[in-house]
Amino acid sequence: MQFIQALVDGILLGGVYAVISIGLTLVFGVISIVNFAQGEFLMVGMFVAYFAWQSLGLDPLLGSLLSFAVAFALGVLVQKFLISRVLQAPPVAQIFLTVGLLIVMENLALILFGSQFRSVQTAYQMTAFRVGPLLLSAPYVFAFLVAAAAGMGLWWVLKKTWWGRAVRATAQDPMAARLAGIPTERMHQIAFGLGVGMTALGGGIILPYLTASTTVGAQFSVLMFTAVVLGGLGSVLGAVVGGIAVGVIQSLSALVLPIQLQNLALFAVFIAVLAMRPEGLLKRVSA
Repeated sequence: MQFIQALVDGILLGGVYAVISIGLTLVFGVISIVNFAQGEFLMVGMFVAYFAWQSLGLDPLLGSLLSFAVAFALGVLVQKFLISRVLQAPPVAQIFLTVGLLIVMENLALILFGSQFRSVQTAYQMTAFRVGPLLLSAPYVFAFLVAAAAGMGLWWVLKKTWWGRAVRATAQDPMAARLAGIPTERMHQIAFGLGVGMTALGGGIILPYLTASTTVGAQFSVLMFTAVVLGGLGSVLGAVVGGIAVGVIQSLSALVLPIQLQNLALFAVFIAVLAMRPEGLLKRVSA
């Protein structure tokens, strides 16, 4: 029964990792740039949701929508004025830009918010649902449900709307999309905004069971990159599979390993998968 409980907990946790990782793989799939500052947008999402809770009394699950909106707007500006300048530059220039953005955002947050940890209090924070012999933590369940709704919403936008089709066309062949009258620069801005917005939304929904800090982005960046590379860089479905895999591996490994070594099994599986299947579990597909 412990195994089943850990498996269910891992799936709930992995669903949140998935929606966070979708943002990273969407940016790469459309713009072909690896955003090393992606984790800092999760930090932005956590602080937006925190201050919305503190100032407006808004539940973090609802505040996550505000986190998405703020990060989307910020992402559009970052892509327009920074990322677009290095799209044709060597990869090392793109790496330096996003790493520099990471450093600037983290230190700016440190100046504005200080180094202290911040947490919220909600009515369901210590609540659990009993399903047969299983106990499901309410914050994890609610975070999973919001993450699933956000993922389905993004899928609908990408598959069913003109904007989504234009974004996918830009990802497949920017030149052909431009010849077809699609404003590819605008599509890049939307894709980057959606990508960092999804990650920021993930930051808001995990706030009921985690604390916000200026360094939280680094912690989740490792998990995001692991999930994305495991699933297949550039594949949205791969990010979902990789995120759930990361959550399940973390949860199951806690049954046999101390909490300090929780990620040991994760990186062992990560190395084994890359050794046998360098392209990840799923091949890259169109965003």
